[in-house]
Amino acid sequence: MANVEKSSVADDKENTDEKVLDERPAGDETATEAGARAESVESLPEEKPERAGAGDPKTANKSGKAKPAKKKESKPEKAGASGETPPVRREGRLSRLRFSKKKDMPGGLWLKCESCAGVIFRKELEEKNRVCPACGFHFTVPGRERIQMILDEGTWDERFAELESLDRLKFEDTGPYCDKLERAVSRTGQKDALFSGTGAILDRPIVLAVLDFGFLGGSMGEVVGEKIALSCELAIREKRPLVIFTSSGGARMHEGVLSLMQMAKTCAAVQGLRENGGFSVCVMTHPTTGGVTASFASVTDLVLAEPGALIGFAGPRVIATTLKQELPAGFQRAEFLLEKGMLDMIVPRSELRETLARLFDYRKGPRLAEGESVLSTKKRPSTEG
Repeated sequence: MANVEKSSVADDKENTDEKVLDERPAGDETATEAGARAESVESLPEEKPERAGAGDPKTANKSGKAKPAKKKESKPEKAGASGETPPVRREGRLSRLRFSKKKDMPGGLWLKCESCAGVIFRKELEEKNRVCPACGFHFTVPGRERIQMILDEGTWDERFAELESLDRLKFEDTGPYCDKLERAVSRTGQKDALFSGTGAILDRPIVLAVLDFGFLGGSMGEVVGEKIALSCELAIREKRPLVIFTSSGGARMHEGVLSLMQMAKTCAAVQGLRENGGFSVCVMTHPTTGGVTASFASVTDLVLAEPGALIGFAGPRVIATTLKQELPAGFQRAEFLLEKGMLDMIVPRSELRETLARLFDYRKGPRLAEGESVLSTKKRPSTEG
């Protein structure tokens, strides 16, 4: 009986020691224990690896040799398979923005101002006649939009729309000139850069010519020069004042000397209008440069400009490089040219209609008051003799 109790006590002690050793963290075993463990490992018999597929008839070939077994790819356990609860995704505003489907937004909704670098909503800019609400910079206006902006509604009658440019010189630079013309026509829906026709500004009938910068930079070729000359002749026949809006990069280099000849042609046409008692006004808008500035745009009876418009012949960078000196502040801007005497007046876009109507009235002379007739007015004293 005593022997049985001793053996049970010894067994309990052994179990307790093994439990303590198991619970002891790795690295705390003594050198003696480590040596004993190494000896026990060495004394174990070596196990020979079984030949893969030896007992599997599907993997054995005719010669009796077993095919190598394919390694089974360990598939990742699904969330929750091991009993762990997956993390709950936050349904806050940030998570909705991050994981919600991105909506397709149309492009071109915002524009950057060239003057103040401010970002402007396109619709707001169009409502303000393309004038920056922050700094008042006047953006370039497309030709058709300019016509709607300046004329009384329903009075526009386009003339000479059938004229179109020809590639007489078979000009090529990065590509054939005729291909560029075709692309410009298909993109803008017009045959050249100038709109010409008749209309009215506050019930004053006029002849209107508008250069569109969107058609090859509003450059002047044969068609533009011809339309300016025809507009002058139309103003003479119908005894209407001629109003020209310019926005151009100059003479069209693709037509070579033929485009340069339009400078002399248009100046002669404006002079013919003046000699026949006509009246002409040119409004220079941003930008007006090159051969257009050096020809008909500068020789009309009155030369107006919109605020901040770039007006000149060569660009300011070319001039600065040629002169090798720093240009004054505001060089080639409308305010600078008004100070130097090149312009007669700078008119904001919102005041153009009223200003032009007033100028037409000045040209006609004093107007009679409402209800007053010519017979009721006193005869002015004669200055003869």
